[in-house]
Amino acid sequence: MARGQSPGHGETGQSARRQNGRVRVSAKADYAIRAAVELAAFGDGPLKGERIAQAQQIPANFLENILSDLRNAGLVSSRRGAEGGYWLARPAAEISLADVIRAVEGPLANVRGVRSEQVEYAGSAQRLRDVWVAVRASLRSVLERVTLADLAAGELPESVQALASDPDAWAPH
Repeated sequence: MARGQSPGHGETGQSARRQNGRVRVSAKADYAIRAAVELAAFGDGPLKGERIAQAQQIPANFLENILSDLRNAGLVSSRRGAEGGYWLARPAAEISLADVIRAVEGPLANVRGVRSEQVEYAGSAQRLRDVWVAVRASLRSVLERVTLADLAAGELPESVQALASDPDAWAPH
């Protein structure tokens, strides 16, 4: 096996690191946040799923599954019928982006499906668990501070705006 290759994968170490080194937001999480923000912006009363799908350009069948997950998590309520639709089950200011992501994806950060604090490494990689815990804490520091009300109002908390205003945050690495 050549140096830098993983057994059986045929990728260089650099390619594998690049592939595994990214934090990705799934389409499901992105759509869930956009749908929830649409409900927050609409305000009180039921909003039809078709209207949410059109407004946010989300595939309708995918949206129905997402709204079901949000309903099961207690973030969204719904009513069937001509006067039915979806609405937030709690005030938008009380629902963080982390709440929405957890409702559709589970924990914010895990390693191979295991919670960060539960992974174990031996030898020189032993402190890697602390890195994964810190990554989760970093995600929380943003996603738990931003609420649906913030996004619906077009505002961000100061700490999040400061991170987004850093030119280095916009540069691909």
